[in-house]
Amino acid sequence: MTSDVAPAPTRPKRLRRRSALSVWLLDGLKDQSGAHPGPHVEEVEKTNSWWRVMCLTGVDYFSTLGYQPAIAAVAAGLISPFATIVLVLLTLLGALPVYRRVARESHRGEGSIAMLEKLLPWWGGKLFVLVLLGFAATDFMITITLSAADATAHVVENPFAPQWLHGNEVPITLAIIAVLAIVFLRGFTEAINIAVVLVAAYLVLNAVVIAVALAHVAGHAQLVSDWWTALSQQNHGNPLLVIGFALIVFPKLALGLSGFETGVAVMPQVRGDAGDTDANPAGRIRGTRRLLMTSAIIMSAFLITSSFVTTLLIPQKEFQPGGSADGRALAFLAHQFLGDGFGTVYDISTICILWFAGASAMAGLLNLVPRYLPRYGMAPNWVRAVRPLVLVFTAIAFLVTIVFKANVNDQGGAYATGVLVLITSASVAVTISAWRRKQAGWGIAFGVISAVFAYTTVLNVAERPDGVRIAALFIVGIVLVSVVSRIQRSFQLRATSVILDDAAQSFVLSDAEEFGSIRIIANEPDDGSLLEYKQKVTDERRDSGIPQRLPVIFVEVHPADSSNFEEDLLVRGETVHGFRVLKVNSGNIPNTLATVLLEIRDLTGIVPGIYFEWTEGNPISNMFRFLVTGGGEVAPVTREVMRRAEPNRDRRPEVHVS
Repeated sequence: MTSDVAPAPTRPKRLRRRSALSVWLLDGLKDQSGAHPGPHVEEVEKTNSWWRVMCLTGVDYFSTLGYQPAIAAVAAGLISPFATIVLVLLTLLGALPVYRRVARESHRGEGSIAMLEKLLPWWGGKLFVLVLLGFAATDFMITITLSAADATAHVVENPFAPQWLHGNEVPITLAIIAVLAIVFLRGFTEAINIAVVLVAAYLVLNAVVIAVALAHVAGHAQLVSDWWTALSQQNHGNPLLVIGFALIVFPKLALGLSGFETGVAVMPQVRGDAGDTDANPAGRIRGTRRLLMTSAIIMSAFLITSSFVTTLLIPQKEFQPGGSADGRALAFLAHQFLGDGFGTVYDISTICILWFAGASAMAGLLNLVPRYLPRYGMAPNWVRAVRPLVLVFTAIAFLVTIVFKANVNDQGGAYATGVLVLITSASVAVTISAWRRKQAGWGIAFGVISAVFAYTTVLNVAERPDGVRIAALFIVGIVLVSVVSRIQRSFQLRATSVILDDAAQSFVLSDAEEFGSIRIIANEPDDGSLLEYKQKVTDERRDSGIPQRLPVIFVEVHPADSSNFEEDLLVRGETVHGFRVLKVNSGNIPNTLATVLLEIRDLTGIVPGIYFEWTEGNPISNMFRFLVTGGGEVAPVTREVMRRAEPNRDRRPEVHVS
């Protein structure tokens, strides 16, 4: 029997009119409610030579020269050069090998967080990622605020700056951050071209300052002997005490390690070889490794030489809060040895690169947060839009700046904590990866590196616990937003794509063409026996009144990771004991059933009906089961998901419960 009744015409959905402000804020935001084409859609990316991308990461990494020597002098005093050498050894022998490995194993720009995400299944992995995101947010946010604060220091301390600027560091820093936000709200384009110019100019100016300072030291040998004498008196002439103290204080210099996580995050920007494939982009990996090595070597040379000349040429009192070299040691030398004209040029270059370091950090946040939270269902859909996120991050940066009163030294501990936690987690990730690949030698080597970074992190936290406190605030905030968002989005369609294989399509199309109706029975997979299916059909025909002459199709959702929010669904058609069965793997039953039913409707033009049995158990416990495991009260939740997705009742699949 066939039906000549055409499907009901679709009534247009009533669209909520948005204000001009909403349209502007959400510009570029696509519908991500389950109807978008999925994560496998390829987008053409503009790539660049590895050295140009190195400049993009370098505005963060190299800009630390603006404040690193001063912070090192405050932390280590006369031992600063030795502590810096320890830091450089850890950079070249620890962080560099770790991130060269990360570049090979996480070449799509996900970084070490994605590697660790795979180590823990289900909700444990998601919670672990949220914690790491908290530390990453600490790293990037403090990069913005600390860089802006140091840019302010270079503005205020310039001899040509008006005196009224002194005491107004907080408003100036807020203004610098506001300009950064305005740039991102308008659209951040040609970032790499700007970065190349800033990095080239900044490194050349630093090289000139350090070369002149080294020449001055060479012409005044007494400076070295005086420093060594003071160092010997301080440590009773025992070189072992010098080495030991350097090992103890070098974690305070960990700011010089920033930039490695950014280096692997920008991998998609690196131009590869013509023969690169998505599975094995050998040229892109090689270019990124070259980027990491070159930047590490350049930075190491600048760190050692800058620490040496600033320690010998600047009195220790000038590094203290309020001193002329506080947060601007190399700028102090530029003015002293090359005059205020050159010093002002150096200040301008430093201000620009520190401002752009904030831009690099903002770009990192805008890349990192939408990559994870919406995919977990742990952020509102508007998080995928750039402008609202820029406003949120700017508000947080304002708050951090006000709390720390735009002080560079006070923010150093929080910055170092974020950097060290990320590098430690990356070290652990590559260690586990090496052991899983049965590379014992590399496993031992990376294990030692992990232990060193763990020691460094613990020591830094013990010395400056403010970093953990700030990270904890970010973590708590992320977790709270994630929980609220997951609950609010629980009734959304979650599939990024839906595919019915040939067998599944033939099942639904044949019923639509021959009978003009599609009747589907939801079956919770049990032992898969003939008795299971026969009993289910008998019960549903009896209790729901399905006519004997009309065929039925079973649908089964087989369990997957319920912590995932977005999924690609593949519906497989199978014949089991003579019964037609649609099988799909998913971590969420009701949302998946709703998605499959709507897909069947769109494929066949027939509005299907689905038949359930009432779920046993307490409704409250079933609600929590749904939120955590994706089960619970399947029938009413399936109907609610479809009600929200399809406001037209004539086009909404029917739900029958018995």
